Amino acid sequence: MGSSSIEDFIARLAAAETPPECTNFFDHSVPANALRRQNLAAYLGDVLARAPKVLLVGEAPGFRGMRITGVPFTNRTMFAGPANHFGLFGSGAGYVLPPEAAGVAAEPTATVMWEVLAELDFLPLLWSACPWHTHVPDQPLSNRTPTPAEAALGTPFWQALTGIFPIETVLAVGNVAHRSLGRSGLNAPKIRHPAHGGRARFKQGLQELLEAGMVQ
Repeated sequence: MGSSSIEDFIARLAAAETPPECTNFFDHSVPANALRRQNLAAYLGDVLARAPKVLLVGEAPGFRGMRITGVPFTNRTMFAGPANHFGLFGSGAGYVLPPEAAGVAAEPTATVMWEVLAELDFLPLLWSACPWHTHVPDQPLSNRTPTPAEAALGTPFWQALTGIFPIETVLAVGNVAHRSLGRSGLNAPKIRHPAHGGRARFKQGLQELLEAGMVQ
């Protein structure tokens, strides 16, 4: 599987019809979304070249993170400066921020995620149970836990990624992802979400799975 599969995946993601208060920031109605589609294609292509065997599924994009960048668990600061521990992102790597990124505070959960992955020297594919931005009614600059129905709309997309990438193990990051994966029939191991002070337990949970040989 290669770039054509990724292009098809992103085309389906952009064409998905989402309910109110669930913004599809890849669709073709907003010109700046083209940059987010470009960024996602760059990320998926870069990670595919590294052949990850593990898919980490989180909750949903935040308005200061993937909602802006188009890439799971990233924020605007990651696209500037040097590449990270895994040689991803950084200036000159083909990632472009849309105009509205200026002045948006960096999503802290994204920073924590990549810090822990670097400390463990472990690179999975990152995604979300609901890959669109769920927000409070009339408050687009807010985050809201996706409903079971919204997460169910996202199920075919993480499932598609397990076919494009050589995924052997799917991990749920937090309760929302765990419940969503369970409703789809997958009994995935669950680790603590790194948000809201969960860094230490997130790292511990991931490290324990690595040491037990359950992921690699």
